[in-house]
Amino acid sequence: MLDDFLIRAGLAALGVALAAGALGCFVVWRRLAYFGEATAHAAVLGVALSLMFSTSIFVGVIVVALAMGLLFFSLQGTGAGADALLGVLAHGALALGLVAVSLIPGVRVDLDVYLFGDVLTVGRVDLAVIWGGAVLVLAILYLRWGALLTSTLSPDLANASGLAPRREGLILTLLLAAVVAVAIKVVGALLITAMLIIPATTARRFAVTPESMALWSMSLGALAAVGGVQLAVMANTPVGPTIVALSAGMFAVATLTSGLTRIGS
Repeated sequence: MLDDFLIRAGLAALGVALAAGALGCFVVWRRLAYFGEATAHAAVLGVALSLMFSTSIFVGVIVVALAMGLLFFSLQGTGAGADALLGVLAHGALALGLVAVSLIPGVRVDLDVYLFGDVLTVGRVDLAVIWGGAVLVLAILYLRWGALLTSTLSPDLANASGLAPRREGLILTLLLAAVVAVAIKVVGALLITAMLIIPATTARRFAVTPESMALWSMSLGALAAVGGVQLAVMANTPVGPTIVALSAGMFAVATLTSGLTRIGS
């Protein structure tokens, strides 16, 4: 069954959507959208370093994404605003990555693959990496759900309960790096943040508890991922942008529906 490239593409998109959907809730709750974008932009530098040193793209991306997160946490409190600091790190890493790619001798790199994804070329090894990363992210979220949620909603309560909110934030940083690393082949560095933010934001309109929001987000992300692959093949459009566009369409419909419901009531 995995010999069919469309099935591999659908499974790859589904794995990314499930992990990004659950983690995206914490990104929305903590207002880390810009941090997610900075981590995703840093992925381009990871790609460049992987090509320079002939290592796995996954390894290079996750190392640079982790370094980005750790650097941001270490620089907080140095006087620069969080938004300004993330802007410097995000655009600096993206620029360094683009320059580094251009300097690699004897290698022609199609940057569109890494900026916008190319899920139709996913192989068996890629699929194993994507689902391995997705399962790891979901397992950690499940095991540490209470600690992560308490630290997110009330750091003071977390401290009083013996938890370490900063440590939980670091765990989320590591998970975000993992999602970026496995998602770059599916939607690309420029669209990863959308997979984190849009399903979770849409899920907010249906959820009544944090747990239900996570389930809604995963379901909506999965629907957009699988439907986006099919729609892209039918319409001959780029898969990554099509997935994100479909997800944005779901958000628009949910927003319009809830608005009409409020007007009617």
